[in-house]
Parts: sequence; structure tokens; C-alpha cells
Amino acid sequence: MKLEGKVAVITGASMGIGEAIAKLFLQEGAKVVLCSRDLARTREAEQRIGGANTLSVACDVSKRDQVDALVKAAVAKFGRIDIFVNNAGFGLNDAVADMDMEEFRRMFDTNLFGAVECMQAVIPIMRQQGGGDIVNISSVSGHIATPYMSGYAATKHAMNAIGKAGRMELLRHNINVLTVSPGYISTNFVKNMTKGKHSERVGSSVKYAVTPDVVADATLQGLLKRKREVIVPKFYKWFIKLYQTSPGVVERMIRKRLKPTSQVMAEAAKKTS
Repeated sequence: MKLEGKVAVITGASMGIGEAIAKLFLQEGAKVVLCSRDLARTREAEQRIGGANTLSVACDVSKRDQVDALVKAAVAKFGRIDIFVNNAGFGLNDAVADMDMEEFRRMFDTNLFGAVECMQAVIPIMRQQGGGDIVNISSVSGHIATPYMSGYAATKHAMNAIGKAGRMELLRHNINVLTVSPGYISTNFVKNMTKGKHSERVGSSVKYAVTPDVVADATLQGLLKRKREVIVPKFYKWFIKLYQTSPGVVERMIRKRLKPTSQVMAEAAKKTS
């Protein structure tokens, strides 16, 4: 088993990518602490993944006292923390001109500041242990911002910067920071995100969607190799490179493929049914 004896804490673990990572890490021998704001849903995920070496904790990562309590509970149960996965987050689907600023700030509190709070809480423990791994689940949106998802993209651009700078700071302590950037994944992300007055999405992304298990596997491989960043699915690497060299081409492609979010959701539901 590739993670035998390791202890992993995963935020946003009650569904989707977080649950898939928890399941895979457990299968690979890790002891897993699952957390989300909703303890009942987290416990349901814990039951789905099975295994005795698990713990469910309620935690809103935007509240530092709850983050500290999460870390304390993990150490009390398993004695250490070797891996911390920052996966908690949500999306905001609206135009820049009309975006609800309170909702925008709330998203930053969870997606970015919450991740940083978690890093600050666990880094001292990993230093004391002699090392560890932090995994930040970002997004391809952290490389390419799309219309009506600007706020979400901003949180992920910032997460990429924090993760890569933090990695350089922490390598001397044997702590690696891996940034995982998924593209379109078959989860309830679009269904659950906050939708404003102008809700549109890039419709063609649906046909390229992969399951959360694909992200979990890519995360594990990146973790074991102590990589800087993983893009998943891999073909998004070339799309990002194209954007870096020819942004106008990519922007025209994106604008042509915009559809009402309700239509994109219907297409995604049809694909997964």
C-alpha cells in the first residue's frame, strides 16, 4: 500500500473530489480524517468509503477556531498529520458587473483564506514531525478565467500563487505543496454553486468531463512524486499553453461556446444518466 501508516486530513470531503480522494487514500493504507461543514453528510461519505481508520469532523474552514479544532481532533485520534488536502470550496456564477460582493467575499473566505488558515494550522505540526505534504485542489480556472466565473477563477489564481510560493518556502522543512488543477469534472459543483443574475457556462466542457476518481488518482500520483502541480485531465495542459501563447484564439473559442448554465446542467445530467 502506497500510503501505509500515513494520516491524511481532507476538507470538503462529503462528496465529489474530496470523497474520491478520501476513498483512494484509505484503500492505499492511510488513516483518513474527513471534514465538511455538514457533519451528517460527512458521516454518510465516511460510511460510503468504508474502513475503520476514519474520522468525521465538522469544520467550516473560514473559521480559524474550527480549523484548529479539526487539526487537534486529527492529532488526538491518529497522533500525527502527514497529508493535508485543501478541497473545500464553492463557485459563483455571475457577471463582473452584477456580482454580489458579499457572496464574492464569502467565496474568498472559503476557497482561498480557508486554505491558507488550514496551511498555517498544519505547517507547525509537519515541521515538528520532520515533513509532510499539503495538497491544494485548485482548478484549470486558476490558469484560464472564463466569463461569468471570474470570481471563482480569482480564488483559484490566488490559490495557485499561494501554493507555489509556499512550496518554495517549505521545501527546506521537507514539506511539499502540490497544486492540483482539475478541468471539468462530473460532480455537483455546477448544481451547488451560487448563481447570480447572469449565469452562463462554457457548454462544450461537459463532453470532456471525467469522474472524481480520475482526479483522486492524479492527486495520489502527484503526491507520491512530490510534484509542484498536476493538471487533470492531461489534455488541459495543451489548452493552457495555447492560452499563454495565443490568448485571443482561446477567448474566441470560449465566447462561442457560452450557454445558459441551466442548459449546461441539463447536458451534464443527460451524460451521467
